[in-house]
Amino acid sequence: MLRLVLLQLAMTAVIGAIAGLIGGMPALFSAILGGLCCVLPNSLFALRLFASASKSEGANPMSFMIGEFVKIALTVALLFAVAMLYQDLNWLALLAGFIVALKSYIILLFRH
Repeated sequence: MLRLVLLQLAMTAVIGAIAGLIGGMPALFSAILGGLCCVLPNSLFALRLFASASKSEGANPMSFMIGEFVKIALTVALLFAVAMLYQDLNWLALLAGFIVALKSYIILLFRH
């Protein structure tokens, strides 16, 4: 799970650099913020799963469902906060950063 979060962070940096070269600093920040809207909830979810699995009774399916709900709610809240608070938002770069971070796990699938 840690590899996935690190890969998402790396892909966020890459797409941020590409967006920055194409659209300037607002696009760079928008892409990085979009990627972080995916990476932060996923990392909290991974920590929650790790803590739940390390208990003596093992992982609880309900803990997974609650964690998934919190992850989705946090993602929506972060996207909403970025849209409201960042004045120079480039929507295309934000969505590109979010989608690239979200789908970066595909790279791990092809590695093995």
